[in-house]
Amino acid sequence: MESTQEGFPTDQGAPPVLEVEGLRKVYSGRPVVESVSLTVGPREVVGLLGPNGAGKTTTFYMIAGLIPPDAGRVVMSKRSVTRLPMHKRARRGLGYLPQEESIFRKLTVEQNLMAVLETRRDLSRKQRRSRCSELLERFGIEGVRSSSALTLSGGEKRRLTIARSLCTDPSLLMLDEPFSGVDPIAVGDIQEIILQLRDEYGLALLITDHNVRETLQIVDRAYLLLEGRVVLEGPSEQLANDPVARRHYLGENFSM
Repeated sequence: MESTQEGFPTDQGAPPVLEVEGLRKVYSGRPVVESVSLTVGPREVVGLLGPNGAGKTTTFYMIAGLIPPDAGRVVMSKRSVTRLPMHKRARRGLGYLPQEESIFRKLTVEQNLMAVLETRRDLSRKQRRSRCSELLERFGIEGVRSSSALTLSGGEKRRLTIARSLCTDPSLLMLDEPFSGVDPIAVGDIQEIILQLRDEYGLALLITDHNVRETLQIVDRAYLLLEGRVVLEGPSEQLANDPVARRHYLGENFSM
């Protein structure tokens, strides 16, 4: 896929969906994340990148509510969620896709979606069924709706996981290693789905993934962490050509 830097515009002038201010985390007296700040705007895909040990996973988990920060703030749509557990952040509009499969393997594809939709007391039974059918069709899993999730391919499982995350109508979707464990064709499909989530659903998305080329191909902006700090922020092409990024992370021969 080609870079989407001239793709769907973000909502100009709208406040950020996510604001992270000065996050810090210390383990055994050693700072692993130090003063990390970032934003994600409406209809924007943002990457959080860095080599192993850079602190990106810890930062990601603090934003999601999986671990508490030692300092700093996490703000969603101008409301602090810093001290809220993950399930309460979900009620504020945060969706999270873990790297591991977050599906019920013994249930069918349809049952996986309905298990989440049944928690939507704001929807009638008819609306929940309609929403289920819409998601099955939109994510190309209508043909396997009656199949056990255990039998799905890696790409089908990833599409089901993404569809499940939309059952709660999030405003911000965090994707942890969305390209991990899927074949090259499925990677392209998932890239297209992520752009659809931005363009058609109007979501803000934050992605972290070791598949840096595939990530940079679709993000509007990215942050690069080294040794627990943000050292670069900007469009994909800027990061791809930056000498610091090439020397410490991408490699001198990296190309998009």
